[in-house]
Amino acid sequence: METKKSLFDNLQNFFGFDNFKGEQEAIITNILAGNDTFVIMPTGGGKSMCYQLPALMSEGTAIVISPLIALMKNQVDQLRAFGGSDSIAHFLNSSLTKADILRVKDDVLSGKTKLLYVAPESLTKQENVDFLRLNQVSFVAVDEAHCISEWGHDFRPEYRKIRQVISNIGDDIPIIALTATATPKVQQDIQKNLQMNNATVYKSSFNRSNLFYEVRAKRNAIKEIVKFVKQNQGKSGIIYCLSRKKVEEVAEALNLNGVKALPYHAGLDPKVRADTQDKFLMEDVDVIVATIAFGMGIDKPDVRYVIHHDMPKSMEGYYQETGRAGRDGGEGVCVAFYSGKDIDKLQKFMKDKPVAEREIGTQILKEVIDYAESSVCRRKQLLHYFGENFNEAGCNNMCDNCCGPKVHFDGEEHLHRALSLIKQIGEKFDDCHIINILMGKDDAQVKNYEHDKLEYFGSGKEQGENLWNSLMRQALLNNFLSKDIDQYGLLHLTKAGNSFIENPYSIRFLLNQEMGPTDDDDTEDGPKQGGGALDTELLQMLKDLRKKLAKQKGLPPFVIFQDPSLEEMCTHYPINTEELKQISGVGAGKALKFGAPFIDLIKKYVEDNDIDRPVDMVIKSAANKSALKVFIIQNIDRHLNLDDIAASKGLTYEEILKEVETIVNSGTKLNLNYYIDEMIDEDKQEEVFDYFKSAEVDSIDDALAELGSDDYTREEVQLMRIKFLSEVGN
Repeated sequence: METKKSLFDNLQNFFGFDNFKGEQEAIITNILAGNDTFVIMPTGGGKSMCYQLPALMSEGTAIVISPLIALMKNQVDQLRAFGGSDSIAHFLNSSLTKADILRVKDDVLSGKTKLLYVAPESLTKQENVDFLRLNQVSFVAVDEAHCISEWGHDFRPEYRKIRQVISNIGDDIPIIALTATATPKVQQDIQKNLQMNNATVYKSSFNRSNLFYEVRAKRNAIKEIVKFVKQNQGKSGIIYCLSRKKVEEVAEALNLNGVKALPYHAGLDPKVRADTQDKFLMEDVDVIVATIAFGMGIDKPDVRYVIHHDMPKSMEGYYQETGRAGRDGGEGVCVAFYSGKDIDKLQKFMKDKPVAEREIGTQILKEVIDYAESSVCRRKQLLHYFGENFNEAGCNNMCDNCCGPKVHFDGEEHLHRALSLIKQIGEKFDDCHIINILMGKDDAQVKNYEHDKLEYFGSGKEQGENLWNSLMRQALLNNFLSKDIDQYGLLHLTKAGNSFIENPYSIRFLLNQEMGPTDDDDTEDGPKQGGGALDTELLQMLKDLRKKLAKQKGLPPFVIFQDPSLEEMCTHYPINTEELKQISGVGAGKALKFGAPFIDLIKKYVEDNDIDRPVDMVIKSAANKSALKVFIIQNIDRHLNLDDIAASKGLTYEEILKEVETIVNSGTKLNLNYYIDEMIDEDKQEEVFDYFKSAEVDSIDDALAELGSDDYTREEVQLMRIKFLSEVGN
């Protein structure tokens, strides 16, 4: 009883809390009793308290092994603030000077330091091992313990040496391992490697009931992100991207649109990264755009949304990153953009890795694909991945799949067919192989095993691949099947699966949503229609105005603005030059030259019809979204051959012409005479130029039909059209 009282006294005196969260009390009591302890607790559950409090109450110094310098600094600062003395907690890592290291060692030797944070790389240095042997070590806490396992999302080889080092420091030192993400497989790996099979295991539920999960097909992602952030102005958020380049691009787009955002990635100077972190914590900045390195150990409780511009490489990564939202129990929205192209990129990265690593990576990535494409409750899938069964009714519509429209199918016969096939071929294959047999695919592995001779071969073709993908996923989620992740994801029948083959019963499954074609932001140069229905009445008025102006200036209408630009004006309603410049195909040149009457007309139309303008939809993009445009303009100014410009950027001739066309369409003047004069003789040039002067539309096909495709090539007409638009329109 005395211990219990002193436990609460210490909690109150040191941290100012009256009560423990979840299983904290049981965990701390177990550590104080000198037992090995394994804590699996989701982000925000209060893991650090589990080793901080017993360290303060024990004789000697507790060693905390952590891979993250940012996290160490953060926790040491907090402990010093609570304890009122700097010597109570220290860290030992590569960022310290020699003088710093001496001060740390003096404090530890004198018994003032209760917690010493060490990076695994520093721990393995012989001089540090020798030093730690001189001290009384109360216990060793291994934080982020999933780094031990190759099946974890953040494997670090130096973590596998920790057990050996602990044995060198002293005998019978208790170990506490902690992680926020551990699948059953990773859990087993950690215990085996740290030789703590007799440890007491405390596993909390992974359900974060306040988080809303959503996956969107990736179309115009940057535009959608800016729109989302503008709708949540003033709230803190983190946006994750897979590449540094995309981090910079998204941060720039947000700043252009009046959002205080900063990039964060490993390519930045450590001081800049530390400043960025502080600005986010101090709320000088609302949004951080980061590669996955950000947010580890950043204890900001009121992050209101986490957006994934790209799907992460693993479900653990996804869980941990989304877990940075709503740690105070308040609102937390998690939106991820999914595109097949992104998955292809991730698979390409894996091609150069050793075979074993590639196999593991492929298995882990497949879980991400299944999660994104499935129509089942997101929470149920996420928790199942961590070995937790969850009834989707408990989701309370806190994910897009539970809120959205559902398409069910009767699964009794299909499930029976799939399970019987798995049993017949001996439970030695993965889901792709099973689906290939059912779909009757011409697949090498199917033929090698002569599974194309089975009665099941092609028997599911009529139902389509999406149905079988949906069914296999849900057979796993509902525990008819289990997946042997160690053995390349081979499927085994469970007791429930075998029982279903014997006694099938009526069961309904959800059909996966078709994500449809998705694209990357890199292809967003062409005019895209914004959200909202097209205002046909305004479109007609704008076309009439364009015709009138064209007549006055003696120009074809398309030289002033092309149709896609007018259509975009009808969804965005730009009412000043700044807004007009953001319309695709307008640009600064055209906005100044032709914009005024269009702006006046739209402004009056908006007022007369009392239109609520979707201001957030007019999203500014960087004036020259790609450095490529600047490069092309500069090299045309230097009179370089178009073929050479294309070759130096790895483009085809057609691609370079398309880029040049986009530049000219937006109102930039380009003088290509030096090149055209070499390619097309003068008479031909004149004839095409005259044709475009009187043309109603700027179609190259119409021009070729009129001028005769025997006399002119498409390329010649295209070049002349560029020259015409540049000279006459810009």
